Amino acid sequence: MPDDPGRLIKAFCQYLEFERGASANTVASYRADLKSWFDFAKASGIQEDVPDSAVLARYLRHLASLSRSKSTLQRHAAALRTWKRFLEEEGMRAPDSERLPLPAKDRKLPQILGEGEIERIIQACNGDSPMDERDRALLETIYGCGLRASEACTLRLGNIDFSGGILRVIGKGDKERIVPLVGTSRRTLKQYVGQTRPVFRPKGEEVFLTRSGKPLRREDIWRIVQKRGHLAGIPVSRLHPHVLRHSFATHLLRRGMDLRTLQELLGHASIGTTERYTHFDVELRDIYDRCHPRA
Repeated sequence: MPDDPGRLIKAFCQYLEFERGASANTVASYRADLKSWFDFAKASGIQEDVPDSAVLARYLRHLASLSRSKSTLQRHAAALRTWKRFLEEEGMRAPDSERLPLPAKDRKLPQILGEGEIERIIQACNGDSPMDERDRALLETIYGCGLRASEACTLRLGNIDFSGGILRVIGKGDKERIVPLVGTSRRTLKQYVGQTRPVFRPKGEEVFLTRSGKPLRREDIWRIVQKRGHLAGIPVSRLHPHVLRHSFATHLLRRGMDLRTLQELLGHASIGTTERYTHFDVELRDIYDRCHPRA
């Protein structure tokens, strides 16, 4: 075990951010995962800075006993695999050929809302107050452009080109992509930026603001989706910001968009990540064919 794990963890986080291009969320998760490993190793009397396959299996069984999900176990294992590589590249550990295994991950199909449900959530923002108009513009933009909640939080005025009908979105790993801003989303966002946003007395260039003029945080967007979805009569278990992005992707596929174009719009590094929407749509049709009396 390192004498000063805090110093090494800080260096590891810098490695993730500046050399691997990891997002702030990934860095924070890996930092927490690494601290969890050190706590377990200390309590178990383990001296190694990186577990071998047998110790990793023991560690993952410990996490599973705490009711951690399979996706969380996989992330912990991935963090330790990257930690091992970091130590080897920094010359603090002799390279070896063992590659730490990743546990199987649950295959979860993304939740989606129907087009009618999306319309109901947006209609639930109808009203004349600045908060109503902000929420409508926010939800129209997230769904209309397929944004992550974090991307909506960091969207700045300079990222919007109303005349060209595009948004410049800064996604995971600070990667920039261009997405269309058209139709209702464009009109609603333009009205919000021009008429409603100044009411919040902005303290920066971020587009979506709290009552006090500060940028919205992800938890703020979660609360907005919960509130408007509840007003629309949608079960709370199906209400989270990412469901709007999932719905955007699935609705486009159903209307004939090809996977490569969708991959670009979503900012996925791998086509495999985008393909899960195809699996979802196929499975949904299979269930429909099997269950509907007139299918």
